[in-house]
Amino acid sequence: MPADARYRRIAADIRRRIQGGEWQTGERLPSRTDMAAAYGVHPQTVRLAYALLRRTGVLDGEERKHVTVAHPPAMRTLTDADAEWPFASETTDTRPRPATAELAERLGVRVGTTLQHETVECLDPGGHSAMLVSSWWRGRRKPHAAVVVELGTVPLGIEEAHALGLLADMPAYRLTRTRLDAAGLPLETADLILPMDRWLIRLSPAPWNGPRS
Repeated sequence: MPADARYRRIAADIRRRIQGGEWQTGERLPSRTDMAAAYGVHPQTVRLAYALLRRTGVLDGEERKHVTVAHPPAMRTLTDADAEWPFASETTDTRPRPATAELAERLGVRVGTTLQHETVECLDPGGHSAMLVSSWWRGRRKPHAAVVVELGTVPLGIEEAHALGLLADMPAYRLTRTRLDAAGLPLETADLILPMDRWLIRLSPAPWNGPRS
C-alpha cells in the first residue's frame, strides 16, 4: 500500500475509534511509537496520521508532543455565499488556467480561453481549514451587481482532500457562485467546497418577482 494511502487509512481508523468512544474528549492518545507498533507501521506514518487529524480538528496537540481528542469542530451555517470570509485565509494557487468546457459555459467564453484563477483556503478561528474557494475570471476583476448560486455535492479530489485534511472521494458541498454585471452577464465564477461535517447550508431564497415567461 502506498505510504500516503497508509497514513490516511490509519487516520480514518483512529477517527472511527474516537467516534466509537474508545477515547473521550480531552483524553491523551497512545504515543506514536505505541500506535505504530499496534498498526505495524513506522512511527513516521503515525506522525502523518496525527498531523492530518490535527488539521481537521479531531486531535489537539503540538508537533512532537502528545495529542488529545479535541472538542468536535463547531458547525457553521452558510447563509450568504458572496459574503467576505471574517477570519484568516491563505491564497494557495494563482496560476492562470485554460477554460474547461464547464468554465467556458459558466463564463460565456470559448473553451481554452486563458482565465485568471485563485484558490483560497479559509481558516476557522482555531486555524483549521473550513472551506476552499476556487475562482476564475477573464482579464481584471470588476465589481459585480448580482450573484447566482447553485448548491450540489461533489467527491473531494486528492488536492482538495489534502487541504481540508479529509480523505479523497469523501462527499462535500459544492456551491457554484457566479457573479454578474448589471446586464446579467457573467464576470467571475467560483467553486466553494465545504466539508459536510462542518457546515449547514441555509441560503436565503431570491425575491419573487412574479411568474417568468
